[in-house]
Amino acid sequence: MRCPFCAHEDSQVKDSRPTEDSAAIRRRRQCESCAARFTTFERIQLREIFVLKSEDKREIFDRSKLERSITLACRKRGVEPERIEKLASSIQRQIETSGESEVAAGRIGELVMDGLKQVDSVAYIRFASVYRDFTEAKDFEDFASNVKDVGSQTTSED
Repeated sequence: MRCPFCAHEDSQVKDSRPTEDSAAIRRRRQCESCAARFTTFERIQLREIFVLKSEDKREIFDRSKLERSITLACRKRGVEPERIEKLASSIQRQIETSGESEVAAGRIGELVMDGLKQVDSVAYIRFASVYRDFTEAKDFEDFASNVKDVGSQTTSED
């Protein structure tokens, strides 16, 4: 594994353990050249999945893009990184087990919206505002009026 700090080709695995949802292996590594430490994740990939974008463009499914968009929607919302990781894993699993080798970008967007709806209502609205291309305040108002509080932000204590 190439070191992200000095680009040396060799690193040594110091620690390995499964992630919380057991969907990946987390490896703590140390560069043999500069001694910097870094973490990598190893995941099972069932097959190559292509995302069908607008104008008939195709690109390989990139889990990191999925995680970034979910993280951005959840920014400053107090959603734990583990919950974001579980949501990304769930969406990836749904895509991979669909049996299709191509999935429309819109389908991925809908899966993210469905997941965020269960996690945090504000993150859900944030993602929807970009995904559905809200252009006016009225778009937010109309959409938000149909959203009920969900997820960890609304748990009541008895």
